[in-house]
Amino acid sequence: MFQVLLVDDEALARNDIKSMLDWEKHGFTICGEAQNGVIALSFMERQAPHIAILDVSMPTMNGLELSGIIRDRFPKVKMIMLSSFDDYDYVRACLKNGAMDYLLKHRLNSAALLALLNKAVQDLKEEEKENETRSAQTRMLERLSPVIHREYAANLTRDESGTGEELETYARDNQLYVQCMNYAAAAVQIVPFQLLTEALTDVQKNRFVQRAMDVMQMAIGDIHKQTVAYVGEGRFIVLFSSADRSEHTAVSQIKQALSNLAHSVEKFLNLKCVYAIGTLCGSLRQLGLSYGKANKEINDLLNPGMSTAAKREALFMEEQKQLLLYLEQLDEERMKGVISSIFASLPGLPVYSATIQGIVSQMLHMADISMKRHLPNGFIEDHKLTPARSEFGRMEKAAELERWLIGYFTRIMEAMKKQYAGGNFSRHISKAVQFIMDHHASDISLDTTASALNLNPSYFSRLFKEETQMTFTEYLNRIRIKASCSLMESGVCSFKQISSQVGFANYTYFFKVFKTITGMTPQAYMDQLKESNK
Repeated sequence: MFQVLLVDDEALARNDIKSMLDWEKHGFTICGEAQNGVIALSFMERQAPHIAILDVSMPTMNGLELSGIIRDRFPKVKMIMLSSFDDYDYVRACLKNGAMDYLLKHRLNSAALLALLNKAVQDLKEEEKENETRSAQTRMLERLSPVIHREYAANLTRDESGTGEELETYARDNQLYVQCMNYAAAAVQIVPFQLLTEALTDVQKNRFVQRAMDVMQMAIGDIHKQTVAYVGEGRFIVLFSSADRSEHTAVSQIKQALSNLAHSVEKFLNLKCVYAIGTLCGSLRQLGLSYGKANKEINDLLNPGMSTAAKREALFMEEQKQLLLYLEQLDEERMKGVISSIFASLPGLPVYSATIQGIVSQMLHMADISMKRHLPNGFIEDHKLTPARSEFGRMEKAAELERWLIGYFTRIMEAMKKQYAGGNFSRHISKAVQFIMDHHASDISLDTTASALNLNPSYFSRLFKEETQMTFTEYLNRIRIKASCSLMESGVCSFKQISSQVGFANYTYFFKVFKTITGMTPQAYMDQLKESNK
């Protein structure tokens, strides 16, 4: 039975309506009556009817006001409006509030009333059917949620038996990849993923991966026909299906889709990626094997000549010590030479190879340690020395990476020179300090420095002492001893080697100057370092 609420301030009018029909015979029942809108709302709070017949003109709260509240609070209730007045504004307002129809009381009869009641029932049934369909679709979408769907796809990469059969069963139960004849899996790798993400938190890395996955999925289309899932370490699996019987056509479609994917990743995320396509197969259960082939091809791209690469990384350990040495000696030319030498020994390796990513990662880590050792945090932040790793995503060749690293290490070295110089000097003395920083390891003197600045040596000597409160030789020796302390901390040279490398021609003189400035011998300084590092 469909329940009907009568709302009219005239009892006679309500009785007339009740007497017009054999309500139960037609599937209806009068569930309640009210003489104004306030009472009607109170009734509906306890028991909402299917249909409400409302008089427009009532005291306290009229039918027009009531219809607006019913529209907002009881949207499923069908409203039929009755009035003694044929007023267009009333009609328009009532219909705007969701009323089915507006009838004049003097024209109301049993046939018209029954027709409206049946129309309300028809609308209710159609809405219920739509809701059921929508609910079924919602349940289907919940079952086909991207997370669950992608989990089945990612499972194919784990080399476990039965994952292909599980995907096939899941697809059949949920009507995925319907009417498809050919399938294939592809492997996609963001490059260079390690360098791009190793400085990110787990949350930031997950967001990075999700953005990439969303862009890839957008590029290849419907997730229920072509599916992107994340494997790990910047690697993705992409499942393709084709309804075309021709294997040649299917492969062409897949190649085009992957080309679109790579283009979208570069366009929207400014990232490069490489991909490989597995073998075409005739069923979903074979996709694990298809991915295995594609995955091997990608791994071969990332790790060409593994034995050579292992030797290369071992050799890099020595070059790393040299790089640290020249960085802390502020020797720009030798620093650049070491970086170029490292890349020259990696011919043919792509920028995204695991070997190159590992070596560059170590170099960045070493630069970070050196900066934190010699530069205050505020200085590092003010000079924006922390690298923007997003730049790696645009690089296609190892040569670009080499140029970037040389530029980065040069910026660090310049910052260290400024920090060592300190003080607010005049233009001439600032240049002199910079000249000492750049050439302290060579045979320089007050005269050679004055000549480089085009200044008279006597004038330069007086000006230098006035601003630095030290003679030229005292300042030069302090810079050399500071550099020697850095070399001792690196632990790669003997005392005699250190004395020579920082610019002292005589080891005995180095020993004497070191003790004068630091208050201890080089050996005592080294012993103190070892003790503090325990």
